[in-house]
Amino acid sequence: MAPAGNAAPVEPGQVAMAAKMFLLVLLQTLIQYPQMVGDGLDEVTRLRMELREKLLDREMTRLLQELEQSSLEHSVRAWGALLWAALQQGDFWALAGVLGLLLWLWFIRSRRSRQPDNNGWEEGAGDGGGGGNEGEENRDAIGQEVNNGDAIEGEDHDAVNEVEEDDVIPHNLRWLLEEHIQWPVQDLEEGSEMTTFLMDTFVTIIREILSNSSYPVPQRAIGVGSAFEGWSPREEDVVYSVLVPLNPPPGHTFHLEMDTTGQLPGRNFFICVEPVCTCPREQQDDNVLCPLHHPEEEQRRNKEPNFLNTFCTGSYLDVEKTARWFYQLVRAVWPALPQSHSWQIVLLPSSRCCKFKLTRGRQSLTVEVLFGVQVSNSDIYVSSQHTEALFTPSTVWPETYAVAEMKFFRIIANQAPRNSWHLKCLQLLARALLGIGFTTYTLKTIVMHLLNTVPLSGWRMTHFLQRLEDTMEYLHGSLEEKRLDHFVVGNRTFPQEILLPPDVKTAEPPNLFHRLAQDPAAHTQAMREYQELWGRIERIVVYGQ
Repeated sequence: MAPAGNAAPVEPGQVAMAAKMFLLVLLQTLIQYPQMVGDGLDEVTRLRMELREKLLDREMTRLLQELEQSSLEHSVRAWGALLWAALQQGDFWALAGVLGLLLWLWFIRSRRSRQPDNNGWEEGAGDGGGGGNEGEENRDAIGQEVNNGDAIEGEDHDAVNEVEEDDVIPHNLRWLLEEHIQWPVQDLEEGSEMTTFLMDTFVTIIREILSNSSYPVPQRAIGVGSAFEGWSPREEDVVYSVLVPLNPPPGHTFHLEMDTTGQLPGRNFFICVEPVCTCPREQQDDNVLCPLHHPEEEQRRNKEPNFLNTFCTGSYLDVEKTARWFYQLVRAVWPALPQSHSWQIVLLPSSRCCKFKLTRGRQSLTVEVLFGVQVSNSDIYVSSQHTEALFTPSTVWPETYAVAEMKFFRIIANQAPRNSWHLKCLQLLARALLGIGFTTYTLKTIVMHLLNTVPLSGWRMTHFLQRLEDTMEYLHGSLEEKRLDHFVVGNRTFPQEILLPPDVKTAEPPNLFHRLAQDPAAHTQAMREYQELWGRIERIVVYGQ
């Protein structure tokens, strides 16, 4: 007797592993499969078990669909080889394990096939997807499925939503999602307003002090980052980030030069500082000297440090020198602010930004001030933020899309139903990432792609679990493809009201997973962390941990 086909020889360890796999699957199912709930269990435990059943049902469906999409020929050869090896070795238990696993999978599959397609959570729910082109098709299909099953229009939109939620999610499960999961303890909107008012006061006083000087001219701060978008990866100690655009001082101009060395990820720039002729102004005002034609005389008369010597390395604006200058300004201006009478300030160390913490009793507010230069007349800036590299030269200013992304979330907030859960979805995903290699920006990018695809009517609480699943499917497909496109750069469907430079619109989207494509070990680790992330999400949703 010989095994069918040209199957590769099977080692004894593979046969034993098949038997162990069957026992593990059986044991895991017995442990995890929801049992009948008795009257003696408390309400929260019962709700957790009910919600866990839903999550397990979704995961089992996804796994079975992946099995169906795998090569049938490969599966037959693999199982045939295992059976043949077990017969040759006379290992009864290994043979029983292989046959038992096949029987168990057939039983689960036949049981699923007799169940209706709608699992009780959402009509038109998307199927699980694999990687490669199929993963891309599944991601593109998400919006179409919601379009078909979830779009609700009309004057009674909110009322219809409430009725639909009562129909689809029982009231007790809604309570578990709304009250049992710990959402951020700080009021992000209040903190954002306080930060905006504080920075407006700072910049107003600084501009008065620096008027007609040879220092950069700070503009009004722009709130960016998660806190100003309405979510935060932290439950406490939220960091409020602001971007302070800088204009060149009189007699100088900023010219952006792209870094073409390719040594740093992303799009990076140098800010070349060039003196410009102010001779016509010099003729009208005896106190003004042209920095281009009279640089030394101008410096002697102004009794101020030369701008190029103070803020630049060579002829390029230096991030670290700019940050040190702003720290000095904050320390000098703080006593003049009204907030100084009731708040205490502590300056925190940072080389590429100005970071400080305000405290008043038990209240605290941590602010991170980034510096930037606007690209043309757009919502794109080059900023002082760090790059992904271990070391970022002090003359390198990475291109930042934080302002455009903040405005995107603002547009979504204005257009979404009042009971939209898109921010809570992002909040929960960010919370689950603690200690895992994925960055919050990775999941934020995926959620933005989905927000741009799935109708906003599909982000209510009734769709919460489905959107979590969509996000994880998108992540899984991107991991298998080793590619995740940037959301802003090269996105032809980006909202037109957000201004992008032409080269940003037409550029090839950077691959946020470029490292995984170059490092097989990193890709293997990322796939393991994907499974760990799924487990954490389940624990948070079911147990609020």
